[in-house]
Amino acid sequence: MAMANRQVAAVLEEIGQLLDIHGENPYKVRAYARAAELIGMLDRPVAAMDREELEAIPGIGKALAEKIRAIATTGTCPERDRLLAATPAGLPALLALQGVGPKTVGRLWRDLDIEGIDDLEAAARNRRLRALKGFGPKKEQEILRAVEEARKGAERMTVAEAGAIAAAILAVLPGEARVAGSLRRGRSTVGDIDIVTTAPSGPANLALRALAESVVEEGEKKTTLRIRGRQADIRYARTGEEGAMLLYLTGSKAFNIRLREIARTQGMRLNEYGLTDLATGRLSVYRTEEEIFAALGMAPVPPELREDRGEVERALRGDLPSLVNEADIRGDLHVHSDWSDGAMSLDEIAAAGEERGYEYVLVTDHSASLGVAHGLDAERLQKQQEAIRRVNRAAACTLLSGVEVDILADGRLALPAAVLDDCDLVVASVHSAFRQDADTMTRRVIAAMEHEQVDIIGHPTARLIGRRPATAIDMARVIDAAATTGTALEINASPARMDIDDIYIRQAKKKGVKLAIGTDAHSAGELGHLHYGVALARRGWCGAGDVLNTRRPADLPGRCR
Repeated sequence: MAMANRQVAAVLEEIGQLLDIHGENPYKVRAYARAAELIGMLDRPVAAMDREELEAIPGIGKALAEKIRAIATTGTCPERDRLLAATPAGLPALLALQGVGPKTVGRLWRDLDIEGIDDLEAAARNRRLRALKGFGPKKEQEILRAVEEARKGAERMTVAEAGAIAAAILAVLPGEARVAGSLRRGRSTVGDIDIVTTAPSGPANLALRALAESVVEEGEKKTTLRIRGRQADIRYARTGEEGAMLLYLTGSKAFNIRLREIARTQGMRLNEYGLTDLATGRLSVYRTEEEIFAALGMAPVPPELREDRGEVERALRGDLPSLVNEADIRGDLHVHSDWSDGAMSLDEIAAAGEERGYEYVLVTDHSASLGVAHGLDAERLQKQQEAIRRVNRAAACTLLSGVEVDILADGRLALPAAVLDDCDLVVASVHSAFRQDADTMTRRVIAAMEHEQVDIIGHPTARLIGRRPATAIDMARVIDAAATTGTALEINASPARMDIDDIYIRQAKKKGVKLAIGTDAHSAGELGHLHYGVALARRGWCGAGDVLNTRRPADLPGRCR
């Protein structure tokens, strides 16, 4: 299958990084970096271009054109294969660490024989890094923090990874089966996967075994497997008695403790098998969770709220909030096209939006700046707006003209106000200078919010799960500023971000700040990530009225009015 321009650009960028690690000619390194930028900005798929057409692109010579054609059709090229063969397998992963670039990786490898994250951590802890010029105690501590963050990310899965493993398990289990645990509660990351099933217990079926690298435990009550390097626990329940098991395994631990306390005050003991009358010893079993809540005199608590944050008391009073649902969503408020670093054309975005039943999709390609490659300058943004108007003449799903404008290090925006005035909605995001101190970063984002053209702050903490920690931003101050300026905060539904988290969403809701769910999609499949954002909104106690995506276009803020 032919690769999209964004994928080809990523391989070219990888080759440039590998060359840099090996200390090869800097002109060659820059040539690959430049080629990656050029390919990422092309409107036409490189897979459809012949060698002569590629060579006609300024900066792409004969040799690069041949490599680009090979990458577009096979996903690789001999140059990349040569470099990977000559590079220790653990080295490229060091590039994901905050503050570690290709030149640093090359020096660590050549001068200190560091070939992976374990070697790097040991060298930093043993104070060996300071032997290199430019490294000192502070740099060693920064690297140790980056390693720690990377390891935390490795211990937990993204929701997409966990969801894929859970789906594979559900597909081969006979009988009814339900996902439980933190994945069901909609948390930003997942530790392990919990499944409740009415399938027969005992030895795992052959299809289940085929999924697993190993069977850790196998018994009448539970099977534990390692699948794709992750742990999955499958708990067995009798048909008609699965309600208590699902309730127990969904958790959270704090919520379960509160429910057991409620049961005890009513003369009952609650566990994964049901409710036991303490006076008679009689066990009552339940098919559904709702039946258990009713037996405890409570309204059913949605899984996303089960954190012991006041939901138990509200359920006892019967006044839990009505939460936003996917059915309430009218559109996606953060999508990238192939005008910047996305894989979809504008026509494809409109078609994908129509397929999902959306009324609109906000196109938010990156602005041109130091922080983001392949971005739009004022001239290209204007051309894109003209192209959007052409698409909208025939599309059932309206494309809204937006931009994801970079918030520069001093709080200025990467595009002038006059240009942003022509957008329907403007998302402003941080893409650089991530290590600013808390006050500087907070003032920087608030300064962007004070621009009247900015409607939404994108991925407010700028984290990349398992790769980059959240910035030191003071979200309490940002939420207060959002309430004052009327700026919405994004719930970025990309599994790599899940930003902002539920604790801040609830704080924003209490202050009257509106939330905007955006998938940050770069391909059609990523539009399906919106349900992760809805789950985060629900965890933040949001109703339909708290989320901009439930509004019609005419009721959106900014220039959509």
